[in-house]
This record gives sequence, C-alpha cells and structure tokens, in this order.
Amino acid sequence: MTDRLYFRQLLAGRDFARTDNIAQQMVNFVYLIGDRTTGEALVVDPAYDVQGILQLAQADGMKLVGALATHYHPDHIGGDLFGHDVQGITALLEQEGVKVHVHRDEVPWVKRMTGVSDSDLAVHDSGDVVRVGQVAVELIHTPGHTPGSQCFLVDNRLVAGDTLFLQGCGRTDLPGGDPRQLYLSLTQKLAKVPDSAVLFPGHLYAPEGSAEMGETRRSNAVFKPRTEADWLRMFG
Repeated sequence: MTDRLYFRQLLAGRDFARTDNIAQQMVNFVYLIGDRTTGEALVVDPAYDVQGILQLAQADGMKLVGALATHYHPDHIGGDLFGHDVQGITALLEQEGVKVHVHRDEVPWVKRMTGVSDSDLAVHDSGDVVRVGQVAVELIHTPGHTPGSQCFLVDNRLVAGDTLFLQGCGRTDLPGGDPRQLYLSLTQKLAKVPDSAVLFPGHLYAPEGSAEMGETRRSNAVFKPRTEADWLRMFG
C-alpha cells in the first residue's frame, strides 16, 4: 500500500497562497492524501487558496474526491480570522462536489464558522475509516483544542492538526477549548500511535515540518509532566 500512497505536505504562503500575508504569518500546513493507482485524493484543511491547492493536486495527476477537517478554526477551513476573510471549504464546495469529513462534535462549529449545511458534511465518530481508493485513513477524535478536533492516521503517518505540534500543542483558551480533554487526548487517545509513526502537524512551528512520534514524545515539553495535575498547572 505504501507504493500506492500519495502523501504531500503543502505549506501556506510558500507552496500556495504565496502573495497572502496572512497565510505567510500563520504557516498552516495543508495535506493531500490519495491513491496513486486510482488518481483520487483527499485534502486536509484546505484554506487560503483553494484553486492553488487544486492545481497542485492536478499537476500530480490527482483528482480531489473529498476533504478532511481537523477542526473548525478559520485558518484551517476558512471563515473570519480576526476580520480577515479566509477562503476555505465553501470555495472548495463551489468548485468540487465533494463531502467534508468532520467529527460529530465539530459539526455546529464548522457550520457556524463557514456557513456550510448538513448536506455538505460527512459526520464521523472516532475510529471511523475514510477510504480514498485503497488507502485507508483512520480518524482519531482528539478533543481539547476544540470539541471535535480529530487526527488522521494513514500508513504510519499522523496528521495532527493543532492537537500536537513538534514543539507544544494547541491552545485551549479559545471557544470550545478544554485543557483536561487535551491532556487526555495527548496521553490516551494518541497512545495507540507508535513511536515509529511520523507526526505531521497543522503549522510549521519548528524548524522541521515533521518528526517521529518517539522523538516528539522525548523532546516536546507537553509530554514531560507525570500527572494530569502537573500538566494542568503547566499548560492549563
């Protein structure tokens, strides 16, 4: 399956949306995941420049057949970002008749942020698998940054959105954030992800764009506290 897997990490402000100052400041990653044999792909967190993302996929011979949303924040799926209108899933839906895969707990937040309707969304629970061709993407519910934040595990790669960065983790002081839930997500929900898996975060907040989970667990300060109480004192 590794031979069939199409996996591409794109950086906003560099690989697309090159003239967008907000994209350059936010340094979001967008991911393309697909099956090279069928030429089908999913896009994770399309924002800023949907046409540019589509063109990159098309240049690789891939056709987008769906979108995966890690969470509702506008720098990931579009909407109002501090007075700036960020392009996102609504623009994608206008150009491609695809579904946006979201966790059940994130549905009202996604609808409120973007204006999409229930018919635009494919609603999931943790453990669901979304297939693109013969490539399986497992959805892992990791609340804390937002109620319905989810990570995607595919071929020993973890696309983590804002749940976990190479250094640090998502903030919990925005609407829907919950520090205790994030602690449980990091220490329990993601415990199934082996150290050999490669972490691909939602932002370029470190010199590198990815790292093995084992190295992240050793070097990231969010894994240093021994108890929940210690973690909450440090990061809550």
